[in-house]
Amino acid sequence: MSSAPTTPPSVDKVDGFSRKSVRKARQKRSQSSSQFRSQGKPIELTPLPLLKDVPSSEQPELFLKKLQQCCVIFDFMDTLSDLKMKEYKRSTLNELVDYITISRGCLTEQTYPEVVRMVSCNIFRTLPPSDSNEFDPEEDEPTLEASWPHLQLVYEFFIRFLESQEFQPSIAKKYIDQKFVLQLLELFDSEDPRERDYLKTVLHRIYGKFLGLRAFIRKQINNIFLRFVYETEHFNGVAELLEILGSIINGFALPLKAEHKQFLVKVLIPLHTVRSLSLFHAQLAYCIVQFLEKDPSLTEPVIRGLMKFWPKTCSQKEVMFLGELEEILDVIEPSQFVKIQEPLFKQIAKCVSSPHFQVSNKRA
Repeated sequence: MSSAPTTPPSVDKVDGFSRKSVRKARQKRSQSSSQFRSQGKPIELTPLPLLKDVPSSEQPELFLKKLQQCCVIFDFMDTLSDLKMKEYKRSTLNELVDYITISRGCLTEQTYPEVVRMVSCNIFRTLPPSDSNEFDPEEDEPTLEASWPHLQLVYEFFIRFLESQEFQPSIAKKYIDQKFVLQLLELFDSEDPRERDYLKTVLHRIYGKFLGLRAFIRKQINNIFLRFVYETEHFNGVAELLEILGSIINGFALPLKAEHKQFLVKVLIPLHTVRSLSLFHAQLAYCIVQFLEKDPSLTEPVIRGLMKFWPKTCSQKEVMFLGELEEILDVIEPSQFVKIQEPLFKQIAKCVSSPHFQVSNKRA
């Protein structure tokens, strides 16, 4: 009985690192909306008067009506459908952004649930899967959100809402809760960098305004990173989340809590092991340095962690590790340097003899 022919392992599997040279970078993909809500017939919205054209006594009610109208979602994959209504919604969102920015007394208690409902209807959706498992964020163009003409204004409005001098967290916490934050964090996996940039600002504002959500936000970011390192190795918003964390770490009170130290050792250090490190290494190194500036006694576990995960076969990652060591040595205290000098110099000695010129030069 003849055995079935075995398929030879792919170059990628043998090598351990993706061989970008064996495939061409994919071309920029067509815009793909993740709003998969097909409409059976054309959408008609009843035009409402402009807020500035009605007496101030009627503006609160009209504001609510416009928020409700903006909950209607359009299909941007059909570029020819509902053109007039799409433009009407865009202009209405623009008007709402201006209104919440300049008006006084517009944030009544009745507006909070309507604002959160409108934002939720527009931004929370199932993100489309990548067009290909071979998508490489370093080489391939991302899928841009087709509904961005509306989505951008919704984010802009929500940020102005959170930043308003009249904003009251005590009222908003009934609607901006743990469930809302979880859905928000899921959106960080969006391929559209424009959306992730807005999400970064939104989450930062929520972290600052809602003290009761801070521990929950840190825990969920912790969970995202653990899944990323040990399960999926895919999450588009790692750099943005690390950027938020850099600001959060900077505000930690001293002495550092045990949970913060554990996060550094168990989560941030292992993030150095993933293949896509170059996409977020600058933000990761900043977080590491922030920890060491807060508590110099963490120097030894950090250095030993980097030594443990030091790349063996990828010179590009080795150069990044050396750059991070350089940043750490800029802030290290002499008393801490003594504890790590032996493993540090042993590693540097290996780098000196590296056949890769960038590695051997960087050690200086």
